[in-house]
Amino acid sequence: MYFPEPENISTTASTKVPVKYGELIVLGYNGSLPNGDRGRRKSRFALCKRPKANGVKPSTVHIACSPQAAKAISNKDQHSISYTLSRAQTVVVEYTHDSNTDMFQIGRSTEGPIDFVVTDTVAGSQSNADTQSVQSTISRFACRIMCQRTPPYTARIYAAGFDSSKNIFLGEKAAKWKTLDGQMDGLTTNGVLVMHPRNGFTQDSKPGVWREISVCGNVFTLRETRSAQQRGKMVETESQELVDGSLIDLCGATLLWRTAEGLSRTPTLKHLEALRQEINAARPQCPVGFNTLAFPSMRRKDTPDEKQPWVYLQCGHVHGYHNWGNHREEMEGREGRQRECPMCRAKGPYVPLWLGCEAGFYVDAAPPTHAFNPCGHVCSDKTAAFWSQIPLPHGTHTFHAACPFCAQQLTGEQGYVRLIFQGPLD
Repeated sequence: MYFPEPENISTTASTKVPVKYGELIVLGYNGSLPNGDRGRRKSRFALCKRPKANGVKPSTVHIACSPQAAKAISNKDQHSISYTLSRAQTVVVEYTHDSNTDMFQIGRSTEGPIDFVVTDTVAGSQSNADTQSVQSTISRFACRIMCQRTPPYTARIYAAGFDSSKNIFLGEKAAKWKTLDGQMDGLTTNGVLVMHPRNGFTQDSKPGVWREISVCGNVFTLRETRSAQQRGKMVETESQELVDGSLIDLCGATLLWRTAEGLSRTPTLKHLEALRQEINAARPQCPVGFNTLAFPSMRRKDTPDEKQPWVYLQCGHVHGYHNWGNHREEMEGREGRQRECPMCRAKGPYVPLWLGCEAGFYVDAAPPTHAFNPCGHVCSDKTAAFWSQIPLPHGTHTFHAACPFCAQQLTGEQGYVRLIFQGPLD
């Protein structure tokens, strides 16, 4: 498990175990970033109780200031949000210390106020080099999460984060408005979207509805396109409180929120390793070459070895790697697009199988029996079924289901296939 640096952790006196509010896991990574987790840039981030509260809450509102006056207020050594209404008019809301909450900030910036640095997820990328040419759509200071320091440790999400000067600036072009009670609110350029699953993050989970969260934590229906000027309708019956399994989309990366309680019911890496060894102990065989197949150790998850199981995604039959049924037009690449299964003659993609190693994505602890199509990541039946029906934001106005372990868009009728192993002949 990953924890912040020691100075950011508060421990209970009796046990010296950090009080963990929950964890954020970036979709599209199979246990770590391609080149390894480093500092505040990693695939998983634990939010733990801080030694001292650093939360903030709104206090004084300065209405209709000139830009100069607004600058003077925001230069004070405290947090503030500036709403620019016109060149001559700005509303500044000062924020004061809140001893009951801890604040955690997420964004693309590597500046000090960001606790968890998130970069754009490129589907199926094996190294950070694959992501370098992409122009990021993630905000430098994308969002902030406020956690109650006392049980039940409620976590609430807000769009935008405070910069190094402790300010949030919503310029003239940003969507902003005055609320009925005279307060200001607004949306960030590409927005922060949240989806709470129905029935929690369990075997019975069903997708919820994607909503947009405002700078003040209010909930809205989605805009027509990601950065449209016109906000959606306010949804007063829904909340910005995160629940186990809530998905947070930052327009370029999607994060899964797991509560500490939810994680305690999730399979551990040790459990996944035991399941891997169990499959290998059954000595599954290639029905063509009769050689024994084995899933490689979870540390090796990018280059196939000779015992690697491969699958025909059209039918689910598992084989070792072979050239049988490799049609001439597909000879260029090792992973042929159309290969004919020797067992049932079904034609379809033929790919290596990889175990899903990010335990936080599993909705149960059942054996890995199903593979996502087209990437070949393997997980439990219920986990595959859950992710295959979750529409994840893609670009500025489309949604599609994707593999949580590599972010590749799912294809085929279901988006996943049941694996059919052949046991040893003896």
